[in-house]
Amino acid sequence: MIAGTGTRPRVLIIGSGFGGLFAARALKRVDVDVKLIARTTHHLFQPLLYQVATGIVSQGEIAPSTREVLARQRNVEVLLGDVTEIDLASRTVTAETFGQVHTHGYDQLIVAAGADQSWFGRDEFALHAPGLKSIDDALELRGRIFGAFELAERAGAESRPADVERFTTFVVVGAGPTGVEMAGQLAELSGRTLRHEFRHIDPASARIVLLDAAPHLLGSFDAKLQRKTHAALHKLGVEVRLGAKVVEVDETGLDVEDPSGRTRIDAATKVWAAGVAASPLAEQLAGQVGVEVDHSGRIPVLPDLTLPGHPEVHVVGDMISLDSLPGVAQVAIQGARHSVAEIRRSLGGEETGRAFRYKDKGSMATISRFRAVAEVGSVKITGFLAWLMWLAVHLVYIIGFKSRITTLLHWFVSFIGRGRSERAVTEQQTFARVERQRQEA
Repeated sequence: MIAGTGTRPRVLIIGSGFGGLFAARALKRVDVDVKLIARTTHHLFQPLLYQVATGIVSQGEIAPSTREVLARQRNVEVLLGDVTEIDLASRTVTAETFGQVHTHGYDQLIVAAGADQSWFGRDEFALHAPGLKSIDDALELRGRIFGAFELAERAGAESRPADVERFTTFVVVGAGPTGVEMAGQLAELSGRTLRHEFRHIDPASARIVLLDAAPHLLGSFDAKLQRKTHAALHKLGVEVRLGAKVVEVDETGLDVEDPSGRTRIDAATKVWAAGVAASPLAEQLAGQVGVEVDHSGRIPVLPDLTLPGHPEVHVVGDMISLDSLPGVAQVAIQGARHSVAEIRRSLGGEETGRAFRYKDKGSMATISRFRAVAEVGSVKITGFLAWLMWLAVHLVYIIGFKSRITTLLHWFVSFIGRGRSERAVTEQQTFARVERQRQEA
């Protein structure tokens, strides 16, 4: 059955991330019927997932209900569904919801399905080194991180120093903004928050290792900011190893190759923050329009963000390959607004096909409390001022007044004080890995 038979033009949006949500909002006063289909019921503010994993904020603050966000927008219908097929010829989208399959027609399509973590062809690494792309990832990592200290305390009580060392070694793979921020928070957590809470171990002696195969951390940033970040991490006690490629990962640690050879790092907790792969829908679309996806699975699009031969199909965000655009929230937001403007022009009988012009609003990364780096055009800032800028920008893009206020309070507790408001770990989080291993066996 094809759902959606209204008389107004039908705009179908796939994805509830920045691209999908901002596209839906931009259509508020357009005389169309909008359907937004996503495989989760929330809009995720992905840049703060590492703070969920380290107990600073709750998942609810960075992942508000999509229905709640769009509840007052009467021309939008929100649907839960995992899109499995896009048929450009028939202009239909097929989605599955709890085993039930539905097909939806469209007149205009906005594909904003985003990207997932990539383990560079070694997907088996995911079992022992989870990524950080979803609420599930963050909650599982929270369980692993806080659980590692509990296991270390038990090992300390039983005089097993080798196990204490393994449980208190944390390895972050990938030295982009997410990896740097995660490593910095792990150092703060162990050295500041937990240092007086255990009797048989010293959390402050935890080993935090940040690895990357690239020669520089924060590869897209200015060289001066890279050096400042490296120095700040060193001051925090983070061991930064660049030019180091992870070749094997298992439950007890990982093997790393660098110019000096192959070494082993024994570590119970590994976080994978390296690499992204576009949604499989990109490859599906590419096959229908006769183009090839790039090495990250992104689809080449025309300058106006549409597909060749299909001006009614707009692709935005992390899925696209165009002019080396970065996979950041601003590309998705601006792309969504551009696509909606094109839809408006199409409905009004105006000429379409205007090229998308991305306005780079800069890059930021926080290192620890009171330390960050920011690059906005030719302006390069480090330290406390950059940290305040980072706080302000991220607060603005959190959806909802209530979420902004509670996030601000949690930041105050964590950054001014020593506490972490969100340290609860459930059995489901703690034993998720064990259950997966049992199922695979």
